[in-house]
Amino acid sequence: MAFACLSVAALEHLTYLSKHFFDVIGSYNLDRHVSVVSSSCFYWLRQLRRSLDQESTATLVHAFVTSRVDYCNTLLAGAPKVTTDKLQRVLDAAARVLTGTHKFDRGLSRLLHTELHWLDIPERVTYKLGVIMFGCQHGRAPQYLIDYCLPVSDVASRQHLRSASRCLLVVPRHRLSTYDRRAFAICSYIACSVATVTGTH
Repeated sequence: MAFACLSVAALEHLTYLSKHFFDVIGSYNLDRHVSVVSSSCFYWLRQLRRSLDQESTATLVHAFVTSRVDYCNTLLAGAPKVTTDKLQRVLDAAARVLTGTHKFDRGLSRLLHTELHWLDIPERVTYKLGVIMFGCQHGRAPQYLIDYCLPVSDVASRQHLRSASRCLLVVPRHRLSTYDRRAFAICSYIACSVATVTGTH
């Protein structure tokens, strides 16, 4: 690529805030990022010894595994299931390490949700979006995110709508067939109800 008098070589992927993105015909996906996170988490899980007590194991799992899975996970909003399933396998493996179960033992879903009280990857992303939206609605988020949260009641032409009395936000027009649906202003609307309910209690 030529720019002015300089020649710039294209890279296979770029790194921003430790996140890896592929450049695929002008678009992007998160396969590279998910693969790097998964590999790192499985490495640390292999280092853990089952002889450790559960409290020590839980501390190490949260420090080296779940914290990596949750870091900037809002980027996974709207990601295809084949992408989030890779990280879900990391959580499954971490749960087996914590509970001392084996790969083919039954009841893993019960262990995740009932005993460990962990959310699956899509729900973790939705929860994080809900927390961010709660911060936006209460002035505890960066201004550039707050600007995306425009209540319907603040729009004069929409104040008569039922959504205005329900404290809902304006959703920008977008195409479902493009990456528009993964923009913060769009995907955060899904979690807006979570933030609204949380703020009323």
